Amino acid sequence: MRITARVDYAVRAALELAAAAPGSLTCDRIATAQDIPSRFLQGILGDLQHARLVTSQRGREGGYRLALPASEISIARVMRVEQGFLAEVHGQRPEDVSYPGAAAELASVWVAARAAYRRVLEEVTLADVVAGRLPDPVAELAAVESAWRSFSDDRVAD
Repeated sequence: MRITARVDYAVRAALELAAAAPGSLTCDRIATAQDIPSRFLQGILGDLQHARLVTSQRGREGGYRLALPASEISIARVMRVEQGFLAEVHGQRPEDVSYPGAAAELASVWVAARAAYRRVLEEVTLADVVAGRLPDPVAELAAVESAWRSFSDDRVAD
C-alpha cells in the first residue's frame, strides 16, 4: 500500500472541512491545522472542488466547505480524486493484467488485494473519522496488533 503525500493531504483537508461543517475554512486555516504547504493545498482544494466534493465562496466570510454531508463522502472517494484508481499494476487495473506460466494466478491476487483495500476505504466516511468511530469491521482490523507492525519488523523478529 502506498499513499502519496498528495492523497494524504487531500484526505486530511477533507477531514478538516468535515470537522468544521457546516461552516467554511480558508485554505490557510486548513494548511496551518494540518501542516500542509498552502500552495500545494490550493491545488488539492481545486481538485476537490472540480470533483464536486468541495465548494468555495469568495469574500470576507468565504472559504471552502464540503459540498455533501461528511457521512456521504468515503475516504476512497477523496483518494480517487488525487490518484484515480485505488489499485493499479503498471498503470492498468488489476483485472486487465495477465501473466504467463507460473504467475498466471497473480492477477487474481491483485484483484483480491484491491477488493480488501477498497472494502475498508469505501466503508469509512469523513464523518466516521471525525467522530472517532470507525465501522466495526474496520475497527476490528485496526485492533489487530500485527496490523501496526511492518513486514520488516516481522522479519527481524524471526
